[in-house]
Amino acid sequence: MVDLVIEKNVPVPMRDSVLLSADVFRPSPRGRYPVLLQRTPYGKGQAQIAFNILNPIRAAEAGYVVVIQDTRGRYASEGEFAPFLYESQDGFDTVEWCAAQPWSNGKVGMYGMSYVGATQWLAAIAAPPHLVTIFPSMTAADYHDGWIYQGGALSLAFSTAWTAQFLAVSQLARLGLSLEERRTEEARLMQALERLRKTLSHLPLAELPLLRQDGLAPYYYDWIAHPDGDQYWQRWSTLAHHDRVAVPAFNLGGWYDLFLAGPPRNFAGLRERAATEAARTGQRLIMGPWTHNLPSIAVAGEMNFGWAATLCVEDLQLRWFDYWLKEIDNGIIDEPPVRLYVMGDGWRDEQEWPLARTQYVPFYLHSGGRANSLEGDGWLSRDPSGSEPTDIFLYNPQNPVPTIGAGGVYDQRPVERRLDVLLYSTLPLPEPIEVTGPVTVILYASSAALDTDFTAKLVDVAPNGYARNLCEGIMRARYRNSPTRPELLEPEQPYKFTIDLLVTSNLFRAGHQIRLEISSSNFPRFDRNPNTGEPAGTARRTQPAMQTVYHDTQHPSHILLPVIPHAG
Repeated sequence: MVDLVIEKNVPVPMRDSVLLSADVFRPSPRGRYPVLLQRTPYGKGQAQIAFNILNPIRAAEAGYVVVIQDTRGRYASEGEFAPFLYESQDGFDTVEWCAAQPWSNGKVGMYGMSYVGATQWLAAIAAPPHLVTIFPSMTAADYHDGWIYQGGALSLAFSTAWTAQFLAVSQLARLGLSLEERRTEEARLMQALERLRKTLSHLPLAELPLLRQDGLAPYYYDWIAHPDGDQYWQRWSTLAHHDRVAVPAFNLGGWYDLFLAGPPRNFAGLRERAATEAARTGQRLIMGPWTHNLPSIAVAGEMNFGWAATLCVEDLQLRWFDYWLKEIDNGIIDEPPVRLYVMGDGWRDEQEWPLARTQYVPFYLHSGGRANSLEGDGWLSRDPSGSEPTDIFLYNPQNPVPTIGAGGVYDQRPVERRLDVLLYSTLPLPEPIEVTGPVTVILYASSAALDTDFTAKLVDVAPNGYARNLCEGIMRARYRNSPTRPELLEPEQPYKFTIDLLVTSNLFRAGHQIRLEISSSNFPRFDRNPNTGEPAGTARRTQPAMQTVYHDTQHPSHILLPVIPHAG
């Protein structure tokens, strides 16, 4: 047992003289040690440390100084909080402060998950000279497409709940309210959030009263005012600045995580574009069957993947930091750069992402003109579409298709019984098919509206009918050609829509079916398109619209699956 020194609320000056508060855990023997830094908006106290998957006591006993800092405007730190805005400059300044302290050997690593992963990436793109490596877990590559929005649609349930429950509530303490007043205000916020979850969302979203009082979360309204993926978002996009990152990173993600696409996109992008050869070759990726939670938990919704699917991230992080910050040759750098949990099969090591041996196989949509619901006649096959009738459904924003499950595995049959959900399924598979990699739907469709949404979901159907969701996506029609230059539709005119379903890794067993769901809503995961042509954030009314899906020789709608061939 190593004696430790723990210093609370150490002031760390930023370039604009704002003081950010940090707790420092360090070995008591005099000396210079490598530093592990975590920058969090969720409070640097012990209750939050456990969530961020590395115990600072253990790390300090292992010979590290651990610095855990409240980000700007949060808890004990000065300044005004605005998500993402100051994280590059504050991250740079904090890394360099850590490197200059008398207990530091000048080598700094960063760690943490979710927004605490974002603080790492945003520091890394600022390239502080003494940042050696990072270990970002379950975080995004882009904070527009993949955090607040996806496919042009607002990630309504996440963005509102995150803002209200994890950001705005803690700001009440900064308003000078008594404990009783804070509890009253917290209850008001949570009740309003619950009403939003249970009912149709407030219109217009830009005037949602939930977060306006006392300026608790003014940035929420900025997000709604900037639906396009323009410069407002590009300035802090990790994806757009991979060429600035000069450090190796261990990317950890989950197949049912909120930010599913982030770790593989960062890994692949940095292997190609990072600023240094060491950073390019030093990227690592691990993906498991996890939700937005600790990988030591293998329960994802209604499915328990079992003990073998768990991971002790604390041990993995210390091995990673021992190599990069202590130069201990522990073999971690010689291990395969990619480790995947193939759902239905188990763990496997790989050399790249996406896998070089991937065969991108189109499965085409077919029907006799009534693919609506489980009772419909839609099917999916490798045979190209021929001369076939269209499928039609009514999308009514006042009766949207509900989201089934907030994260993890859930039986999708309750929504598959709806007439506004089109289903296309293969016959029971005669042999297993592994799908590992990015999944895309090419959909030819038209709408009676000036703007609308099209959604898609990949599902694994067991012989007993259980319909397990794998990955899903959405495309707001106005962004079909560009995320930054919206274009309205010409009603009834067929268009080609590319719907990104992100990624997955799943072995469809023999006897199972591959199913594709097509609809126009997934609420409240995504906000409802009002169908009026107005931006969704400012629309005050909605209208129903007839939607038409084409699958014929001229309009070969299909899902492009990354199939992994197996020898023998």
